Amino acid sequence: MANIQIPVSVLNLAPVRQGQDEKAAIDSMVDLAQATEKMGYVRYWIAEHHNTPTLVSSSTAILIKHTLEKTNSIRVGSGGIMLPNHSPLVVAEQFGTMATIYPDRLDLGLGRAPGTDMMTANALRRSNNDSVYTFPNDVKALLKYFGPEEVQDYVKAHPGVDTNIPLYVLGSSTDSAVLAAKLGLPYVFASHFAPQQMDAAIKIYREQFQPSEYLDAPYMTVCLNVIAAETDEEAQLESTTMKQFFLNVVRRTQTPLSPPVENMDDLWHPSEKEAAESMSRVTLLGNKQSIREQLTHFQEKYDVDEIMAVTYMYDEDKQKRSYEILKEVVDGQ
Repeated sequence: MANIQIPVSVLNLAPVRQGQDEKAAIDSMVDLAQATEKMGYVRYWIAEHHNTPTLVSSSTAILIKHTLEKTNSIRVGSGGIMLPNHSPLVVAEQFGTMATIYPDRLDLGLGRAPGTDMMTANALRRSNNDSVYTFPNDVKALLKYFGPEEVQDYVKAHPGVDTNIPLYVLGSSTDSAVLAAKLGLPYVFASHFAPQQMDAAIKIYREQFQPSEYLDAPYMTVCLNVIAAETDEEAQLESTTMKQFFLNVVRRTQTPLSPPVENMDDLWHPSEKEAAESMSRVTLLGNKQSIREQLTHFQEKYDVDEIMAVTYMYDEDKQKRSYEILKEVVDGQ
């Protein structure tokens, strides 16, 4: 049987719940970080999205700093910083400063997508060139900025030099798997919303991995949706919040994170259901025993090094309980 006693972490898009304002959504983000820290989660990553009124994760570095300030030991990072929107030097200075204040607690996950629509992406862009294509060079630039004094060029990140902040390549396609393998960096796959290429990306990353000064062997993390509850029936009901979240994405609507509903078929058409469910099909769902069986099956197939859980639940106490159940499962309780 596969070992399911693996590190578990949290990814938070920092959603605004129905009835919340933006300040309350940020407070909820911090509250979950504090709760999962106590449970023994390894890291807590915050996403980057722009021009999305239902998420407060546009200024990721500031939210990371705020979370570091309000926690004690959990690693805090970006899931991810979307490099097309940012100059690598500015990212290095921001993260270098945070790493100086909070040593050995910071992770930098890097994505090649803009995290928004093209019109907003153009408003964010640092140049008129398509900086999506400069992603590999931008990652290399960051590795250099955080490296020792002797590898630096004239332009340096102060603070930043010799902070050696761990970099993670994020991806939802095989392109990022190739890059992570080539650079010898850890890889995080976004199966929580784009599971289609997961199998291929994991295989490519492992087969093409080149050991580096950062990593001797591949380190594969997968983001999964997790909806855990006391009973399978309760988890099914709670999962309708997540389904409404993905329906929002499919429809391009801006509805806050909504309470569970008895019947999703009252809300979506068959084509919308198919699209939303294809995005969320890699989900651990159910009571503790169901989660254990599903995770065991997942690990027998993929044997990943770390699970990063994304849990869209409206009731914050139930969301915390879901994270608690997952942690109990991996701890063998």
